[in-house]
This record gives sequence, C-alpha cells and structure tokens, in this order.
Amino acid sequence: MILAFVALVTGIVLLVWSADRFVDGSAATARHFGMPPLLIGMVIVGFGTSAPEMVVSALAASQGNPGIALGNAYGSNITNIALILGLTALINPITVHSQVLRKELPILTAITGLAAWQIWDGTISRIDAVILLGVFGGLMAWTIRQGLRRSSDTLGGEIEKESLHESSMPFRKALFWLFAGLIMLVISSRILVWGAVEIAQGLGVSDLIIGLTIVAIGTSLPELASSIIATRKGEHDIALGNVLGSNLFNTLAVVGIAGTIHPMMVGPEVFNRDMLVMSTLTLSLFAICYGFRGAGRINRIEGAVLLTCYVGYTVFLVRTVFGS
Repeated sequence: MILAFVALVTGIVLLVWSADRFVDGSAATARHFGMPPLLIGMVIVGFGTSAPEMVVSALAASQGNPGIALGNAYGSNITNIALILGLTALINPITVHSQVLRKELPILTAITGLAAWQIWDGTISRIDAVILLGVFGGLMAWTIRQGLRRSSDTLGGEIEKESLHESSMPFRKALFWLFAGLIMLVISSRILVWGAVEIAQGLGVSDLIIGLTIVAIGTSLPELASSIIATRKGEHDIALGNVLGSNLFNTLAVVGIAGTIHPMMVGPEVFNRDMLVMSTLTLSLFAICYGFRGAGRINRIEGAVLLTCYVGYTVFLVRTVFGS
C-alpha cells in the first residue's frame, strides 16, 4: 500500500511536469511552423492542459479500469468548477469580459446535458463515444473559426500574447520537449493508474471513487496553476477559459476516447450523484458568469460557496466509502 501511495504521488508530480513541458514544446514547435498564435493558444495549449486527463483515462480504459477513466473526467469537471474557480475567485475575483466565453458557457451547459442523457441507460457505448468525439471535432472547428474571425476579442488577445511568450525557445529544444513531454506523460500516467488501482483494491473501494477524488485533483493541477497565475496577472478570461475549455475536453474528448477504447458500464450512483453535482455546478457557473446585465463576475463570496460545495461533495464521497 505504501508503494502504491508513492507511485500515485510520483505519477501526479511527473504528470503535471511533463504536461507543462509538452505544452511549451508543442506551442513553440507550432510557432516555428508558422501556426497563428491564437490557434496555438486555443488548440495546442487546450490539448496540452487536458493531456493528463486524456492519457490517464485512455490508459485506464485500455487496462480494464473504466471507473478511473470516467471518474477522472467527471471528477475533474467538478474539481475545475468548485475547487479551482472557487479558490481562484477567493484570491482575486474573476470578471468575465470575453464574448467567446459568453458563447462557450451555454455550449458547456448543453454538452453536460448530452453527457447526462448518454449515461441515463447505465452505459457509454462505442456509438456514444463516437458521438462525443464527433461533437468535439465540430466544436473545435467552430471555436477556431470564431476565434480567428474575432481577433479583437479580449480572450483572443490574451491567448495570442501568452502563445507568443511561450514560443520563444529554439526549434531543436522545442522538438525535444514535445517528444520528451509526450513520453513522460505516458510513463507517469501508467505509474499513476497503477498506484490508483492498487489503493482502490487495498482500501476495498471502487476505482470510480479514486478517479473522482485523488486522480481528478492530480490531473487538474495544470488548470489550477494556470488559472491562479492568470488572475494574478489580471487576465481573468484566461482563468475562466482554462476551466471551460478543460471541462469541454473532459466531457467530450476524454470520455469519448476512453469509451472508444473500452465501452463503460455506468453505475446508477454516477447519474444520481456525480452527474447531478456536475450539472448543478455547471448551471450555477452559467448563472454567475454569463452576465445578463453586463459583465459577469465571480466574487469572493461566490468563490467561497463553490469551495464549500467541493468540500461537502468530497466529504460525502468519503462517508459513502467508509461509512458515517
């Protein structure tokens, strides 16, 4: 059990480090090949920050642990909204200006509804997974097209600035970190999944619970770091964009990839508990951030409420496992 905990912690640390290197190398490589900075920010960085969830869930599904795959995706969404946005808003209230985000919020709400509908029957089949990946592909194409058309948007300008900053390394160094980061992503994910499965078996709990908690927090660390850094720089839209983008990736790409590899049986508790929490948080985020009368805002009180929701959800999971 001790070795499993060491493997889990080591896997998380290496996963976060390798994801950061992979993002830097990918963005710099794309820049050297003439890829527009906004496109780098929206696609390369978007994939990079969600790479931990994608690789961990894909490996977990391929090894016959779909609970970790699904728990990682949905748990990361809950963590992103309740923990990351809550903590970020406590440090510095988040103001929403970007028109891109005002469109993405209702889209995220609709996609959460699609995810809830798919697990209603207790399964995520390969057909369901292909639908998720198809929606993801269409959404990425639409987002890229809209982003390139509206280069004057607040988020677009901030992403372009960040992308230019991240692409200053030499070409050979960029290629090295691109491939080294990708290799370490796979290795660290294998270590993390092994440790998570061993802990679940040792404690006698489902791998879903481990995926919803420890694995979800670990794979969400890149979003936590980038959101806090963005708000401290006053780039509020990037902080919120990280969370919205990550949740879109998780719900569509992460679950879609895992379901394509291995169709997943979904217990009723996922719909009645985890999907209910995820949907409620998404709707609350829509209500808080959309700004029907102007710019939306997540203030410190709302951030504290989000954090309280996360703590309450986690405590409920622990009590469910070990009893009251």
